[in-house]
This record gives sequence, structure tokens and C-alpha cells, in this order.
Amino acid sequence: MTEVPNLNYIKEVAGGNEEFEQRFLNIIQDEFPKEKEEYLSLLGEGEFEEAGKVVHKIKHKLGILSMNGSYQMAIQYEEDLQYGDMKLKEDFFNVLQIVEAFITKNYVS
Repeated sequence: MTEVPNLNYIKEVAGGNEEFEQRFLNIIQDEFPKEKEEYLSLLGEGEFEEAGKVVHKIKHKLGILSMNGSYQMAIQYEEDLQYGDMKLKEDFFNVLQIVEAFITKNYVS
């Protein structure tokens, strides 16, 4: 599954208010790298339930970036992590990379 993030949802919510759009994007730019780092750290420590809580936070950003398939996958992965099941680990990591590239390349404030 390869989805491309976009700003459709943010633009819809902002209703043409560019300042609001930028604030929304700034929040994602600030929070996403921290959450990614926390997720990877917890995963490395074997703290799967705690990693699942971070996936929960990240999944909402996937929805905001109109990555609906990735959002659905994150829902499943979050649940799987509660049982130590990491079959979606690589798929989720690929999504993280795509989002990171998107926010870094296109929306540095």
C-alpha cells in the first residue's frame, strides 16, 4: 500500500484560511518527528503496548493527511501491538517514512 499524503482535509477544514492551514501543518511538523522517535524507541525496548499508544497518536495525523488506507492499517497495527503482534511493523514504518519526507520536503516553516 503506497499512499501519498495530501492537504485536502486540512484545506477543507481551514476553509481558505491560509494562516489556519499553516498552524495545522506546523503542529504536524512539530509532533510527528517526536512521535516517530518515541514509537521506534518503545518498539526497540519491547514496550509494544506503549508503542501502540504512540501509533494511536500517529494514526490521527494519517487521517489529517488524507491517508485513509494507512489510517485503517494503523488502527489494526495499534490493536495488534497490544498482543505483541508486529506483522504490520514494516508497512507502518514505510508509512512513517512517506509522511516524514512529505512534511520535511514540502512544508518546512
